[in-house]
Amino acid sequence: MAQVSGGLLEPVVRLGVTGLSRAGKTVFITSLVANLMDRARMPQLRAAARIEAAFLQPQPDMTLPRFDYETHLAALTGPAPHWPDSTRTVSELRLSLRVRPSGFLGGWRGPRTVHVDIIDYPGEWLLDLALLDRSYDDWAEAALSQATKRRQGQDFMALARAEDGALRLEEPKAQALAAAWTGYLRAARAAGWSDCTPGRFLLPGDLAGSPVLTFAPLPKPASTARGSLWREMERRYDAYRSRVVKPFFRDHFARLDRQIVLMDVLGAVHAGPAALDDLRRTMADILMAFRPGGNGFLASLFGSRRIDRILFAATKADHLHHTEHPRLTALTEAMLREARDRAAFAGAEVTAMSIASLRATTEEMRDHGGASLAMVRGMLSDGRQAALYPGALPEDPARLLVPAREGAERWLDGDYGLMTFAPPRLTLRPGEGPPHIRLDRAAEFLLGDRLG
Repeated sequence: MAQVSGGLLEPVVRLGVTGLSRAGKTVFITSLVANLMDRARMPQLRAAARIEAAFLQPQPDMTLPRFDYETHLAALTGPAPHWPDSTRTVSELRLSLRVRPSGFLGGWRGPRTVHVDIIDYPGEWLLDLALLDRSYDDWAEAALSQATKRRQGQDFMALARAEDGALRLEEPKAQALAAAWTGYLRAARAAGWSDCTPGRFLLPGDLAGSPVLTFAPLPKPASTARGSLWREMERRYDAYRSRVVKPFFRDHFARLDRQIVLMDVLGAVHAGPAALDDLRRTMADILMAFRPGGNGFLASLFGSRRIDRILFAATKADHLHHTEHPRLTALTEAMLREARDRAAFAGAEVTAMSIASLRATTEEMRDHGGASLAMVRGMLSDGRQAALYPGALPEDPARLLVPAREGAERWLDGDYGLMTFAPPRLTLRPGEGPPHIRLDRAAEFLLGDRLG
């Protein structure tokens, strides 16, 4: 049931928006708000015709930064459009919609105001929820195993293996290990890996340099006496869980009604089978975060409250010709099904779709070697126009998911291309928001029933 503000006629929907690396979270929020304020491009949002007005209001939480909507919109729609800077911490924006009631009684009641509170937070922080139920020993063993399998982890592993965790703590060693672990996480994220924890190591904010971010996984020695390096790593890891992770989820995450998780599925496909399988497993970890009440930590965080709708959205659909969109959606849905099975998830309504928050390309067909190729064309960051044939995704998602799960080093059926397109120069008519792909369907799933 929606929260209320100012009386029963002003319900509040708290929408959490997060995204994994390079998924376009800032662009999604900016385009969603712009298209809810000017709704000519939102035909699949059934309540769009009944929205009489949409306006921004001061947010209810005075302690959170405001999402800088105006600056981000100017970046996307100005005379020299460019992608806005990503947000690096939690922020909030309130969009209020004055909606005429639907149904038989609609003519007897006046319009009501529905407040949509958009909570923007980094996807890296979402993955930390899994740490709440993992001891340092368990996390360190899994993290070291993971780093061993990734090329980016080799330097850190050499450093970690050279340390004896049974020896007494020396702060310079702890700092060097934490710095090496942070460097590994940054390199892994840049290479397309999704599971990179702890998330605050990548976005430390005002915690940079503090002991709570000065730890790293170490092999467990035979002796872990008090004051030893391994024991201090454990103590700092526990402090990270209790003083950083738990308060964030208690104060923000656990109060959400709806959630969208943005994912760069195409980027994972482009990076190769291992990156795609890593994203699949990360989706399962994320679903675990939305299953409250399963055990001690989560039960105390959530109580009886539940997020009742979750959307996993594969972004950058405009990097594919529209004939490929059903295959991207099918791949995302197949990954979601596997994640649901692994997480033994039940409760909220969960779905997947492919979207483009801001359409940056046009489509064209080209003849090549007697075949007709479905391509997309857009502007590069240097102002040049370029056409891309990204490769055809398979009709059966198993053609990608099975070799990914089995540890294949590369795709047997060819490579998949990817370009970084700049936002297009836009000329918007009155009442129009920025062009998009299926943003209206995403809004209908996340908000449609609350606008009835």
